[in-house]
Amino acid sequence: MKLTIPYLNTTLPLEFPDENLLAVAEPNDFTVALSPEAILQESMGAGGKTGQALETFLQGSSRVLIIINDATRPTPTETMLGVLRPIFEQAGLQSENLTFLVATGAHRGPTEEEYRQILGVHYNTLRTRCVHHDARKDEDMVDLGTTRNGTPILLNKRIFEADRIIVTGSVEPHYFAGFTGGRKAFLPGIAAYKTIQANHKQALSPQARSLALEGNPVHEDMMDALPLIKAPVFSLMTVLDKEQQVAAASAGDLMASFYAAVEIARKIFCVSIPAKADIVVSVAKFPMDIDLYQSQKAIDNGAIALKDGGTLILVSSCRDGIGDAAYAKLLAAASSPADALERIRAEYKLGYHKAAKMAAVSARATVKAVTELPAERLKSMFIESAPSPQNALDEAITKARAQGVVTPKILILPDGCVTVPDSEG
Repeated sequence: MKLTIPYLNTTLPLEFPDENLLAVAEPNDFTVALSPEAILQESMGAGGKTGQALETFLQGSSRVLIIINDATRPTPTETMLGVLRPIFEQAGLQSENLTFLVATGAHRGPTEEEYRQILGVHYNTLRTRCVHHDARKDEDMVDLGTTRNGTPILLNKRIFEADRIIVTGSVEPHYFAGFTGGRKAFLPGIAAYKTIQANHKQALSPQARSLALEGNPVHEDMMDALPLIKAPVFSLMTVLDKEQQVAAASAGDLMASFYAAVEIARKIFCVSIPAKADIVVSVAKFPMDIDLYQSQKAIDNGAIALKDGGTLILVSSCRDGIGDAAYAKLLAAASSPADALERIRAEYKLGYHKAAKMAAVSARATVKAVTELPAERLKSMFIESAPSPQNALDEAITKARAQGVVTPKILILPDGCVTVPDSEG
C-alpha cells in the first residue's frame, strides 16, 4: 500500500503491506451537479426551505453586520461573499452600511495574510470594513445574564448596533460542541473570554462529544444565548466535501438552516469502518494544521477508532506553533496523563478541555506526531516526536508485533479533523 500524506506545501510518502490496511476512511462522496455559486444562490433564492429570502430580509436595513469565520476554518468565505455582495447592492446597501466581524472566539486576530486568505478577491474592497472580535476587550461586551448551566453570557456589542445580522459559516462535526456552525458564531464566536472559558469547561462532560447535540451542555449554552439577540438574524451555512468544496448550503432561519446542514454533514463526515485499528494515522489538513490546538481534533477523532494500547500518529505541521498555551502548560506540569486529568478536575482554565482530551488519549495509547514542533515540547505533552509518517508507522508496527499482534491493522484518516469513524466491530 502506497500513499502520500499532505504536509505544508508538499506531500510525504507512506508505505506498508496491503494486508495491514484496515481502511482509508475519508469523508463520504457527495456528488452535486451545481457550481458552489449556484448551490449558494439556490439556497438563498427563497430562503431555501428554512426561512425568507435574503432580499426580503434586508428590506429597510441600513446597518448590517456580517459575521465571518477566521482563518482556522475551511469556510469558503470568499465564495459566499461573491454571492452575497450583489444582493447587498440590489438592496441599496453601500460599503458604509456593512460591517464584517471576524468571529475569532478566543483566538488571536487574523494576520494581514490571513485576511487575504479569508476575503480573497474581495480583500481590496472590503478589508476596511472588517474588524475582528477580541474576547479580552471587556469594554466591547454586553452582559446578557447566564445560561441554564450558569455560564455568563457576554457578547460583542456590535450585534446590538446592527439592525440586521448575517451569519456565515460551515458545518462539520466538532469534538465537543457536536457540530460547528450556526449558533456557534455567537457563542463562542463573538463572546467574552470568561464566557468562552465557562462554556468550554462544559467540554469535560461525557455528553460533550462529536455529533452530540441533545443533552450536550456546550450546545445548550450556545442555544441559551440566541433569544437574547434582538436584531433579526439570517444564516448562510455551507457543508464541504472531502476536497473542501461546497457540497451543500442552507439559508434563512439560524437554527433551521443549521439543522438542515447537520443532516448533510452527518452523511458526509460519519464514516463506517470494519473494526477498531491497532494503528491510526490521522492527518490535520489545511487550514486545521495551523497549530496543535486546532490539530488536536484529528487526535480526538482518530482515538475513536483506536484500540486501547494502540498507536495514534498525528500528521500536522502545526505551522503556527501550539496555539493557546494554557493546555500545554498544564500538561507540562503534570507527571502523567492521569495526573493531568486530576489537575484539571481540581481547577479549570480556558484551554484545559483541550488538555483533558489529549491526556485521555495518551492515558490509553501511544501518541506520535509528525510536526514542526520541537521534540521536547511534544514530550512535555505526552507525545512522541517522529521525523516522518513512515518512521512513526514503522515504529508503531514493531510495537504492535511486540505486543503479540501478528498483523497490525492500520487506519488512515486523510482528513482527521472532520472524519468521525464509526466502528462496526
